[in-house]
Amino acid sequence: MNADLNMTYVTLGGHVEIHRYRYLYFVIMLTAYILLICFNVSIICLIVIHKNLHEPMYIFIAALLLNSLLFSTNIHPKLLIDFLSDKQIVSYQACLFQVFMFYFLSSSELLLLSAMAYDRYVSICKPLQYPAIMTTTTVSLLLCFAWLVPACYVVVPIALNINSKLCSFTLKGIFCNNLLNKLFCVTSNELSIYGVIVLLNLGLLPMLFILFTYTKIIIIAFQSCGDVRRKAVQTCLPHLLVLINYSVLITYDVVIVKLESDFPKTAGFVMTLQIITYNPLCNPIIYGLKMKEISKHLKRLLRHMK
Repeated sequence: MNADLNMTYVTLGGHVEIHRYRYLYFVIMLTAYILLICFNVSIICLIVIHKNLHEPMYIFIAALLLNSLLFSTNIHPKLLIDFLSDKQIVSYQACLFQVFMFYFLSSSELLLLSAMAYDRYVSICKPLQYPAIMTTTTVSLLLCFAWLVPACYVVVPIALNINSKLCSFTLKGIFCNNLLNKLFCVTSNELSIYGVIVLLNLGLLPMLFILFTYTKIIIIAFQSCGDVRRKAVQTCLPHLLVLINYSVLITYDVVIVKLESDFPKTAGFVMTLQIITYNPLCNPIIYGLKMKEISKHLKRLLRHMK
């Protein structure tokens, strides 16, 4: 590539044996992408169609699955194109956009899980006040907060890095994430501090809130009758499983950036494919199997299709 092209394009150097296994990679990831689209869209449509699912808990579930769908669409189509291409490259501007969407949607997922934790807390710990607290206005505000706040936080470093000079043009990954910072000629200390603040506000604080909320729910549930305990298990267990999935994704992203030079390339490639697919694919399965009302409508739909 000539100098002008080098200034514009970044090579994605995290692929392993792509010339030998490109079609295998493509078939596996295309199948996974089609499945996760079908699973997520099915649950979202069930929630939209059936009026008895027009409750805060199910609205948050639909929002979370929509978020997962957008997260996958940010990564999978470009990944599939790269598998069939001779050169795995991306324009610098497109790379910045992918970084923005990746961290915006990842942060939104945690805030949506926080909103769901708050919803379960009010439902189980303050059942008589639940209709007055979780109104349509409250749900709308929580959804807006979960999407707008991360967007405002994440757009700042992206905007400041638009004109940053690159001294390296090979990203050691298969899609654009924080590894992009390794390519800049000069690393801004101010942006590094800002990144820590964002991590605290959009990562640590929501996680602590979720843990505190579910701890309170567990305490109240064990002090109450069997019906309350059963309700707590049925409605909170799926959320906790999704939270664990999400925690694995974020932990991996942080670790892979820190251990960039020490992490085996093949292991990193395989784990990245699993991580970006596992979470969006498992979320609808967890909610479809564990949430009683969704499961009931899903079984009815499957019987109707047969």
